[in-house]
Amino acid sequence: MDEQTLLVDLIGGDEKAFCKLYVLYKNRLIYYILRFVKSKDYAEDIYQDIFASIWKNRRFLNPNTPIASYLYVITRNRVLNQMRTLAHEREFQNYILSHAIDYTDNTSETIQLEELTALIEKAVSRLTPRQREVFNMSWSEHLSHGEIARKLDLSIITVQQHLSASLHIIRDFLRDNSYSMALIFFLAGAMIHQ
Repeated sequence: MDEQTLLVDLIGGDEKAFCKLYVLYKNRLIYYILRFVKSKDYAEDIYQDIFASIWKNRRFLNPNTPIASYLYVITRNRVLNQMRTLAHEREFQNYILSHAIDYTDNTSETIQLEELTALIEKAVSRLTPRQREVFNMSWSEHLSHGEIARKLDLSIITVQQHLSASLHIIRDFLRDNSYSMALIFFLAGAMIHQ
């Protein structure tokens, strides 16, 4: 089946076509994203967000546009937006830390870890029970999407949609509450539970 047929089927809501395109472009686009972000976990998060967005907005895709061109453009734009956001957050973090009294690395790291853990827990509490379950299985238990799908008797697409929605809710919560430090760690995939 050629890519144009897959695109037409995807626009029509065919989950199998979506999965085929997801698998077909995964390695290429993650490699492309890694040229910018240098973190495989973060690259995979961006890739999943892109495909969740494609599924959500599939009806608006142009069936005459080559899917490869579209995917590379949307990937480049998503990566640039993420990098811009991180750069602004880092500048703010550096400004705050440079003006702190009696700042030490150990104190800062301990406080950041405690704050991050509390903030993530607060944000996770805002998820639906199913989103929370899928999110915890992915982030805390480190299960793959396939393993989560099998354990919960869900499709991989449904697992990806729950994770994508969860990440958006958590990011929005952190951003809305001006938790710059936590947002940087969270977006970088540095969710640490030691």
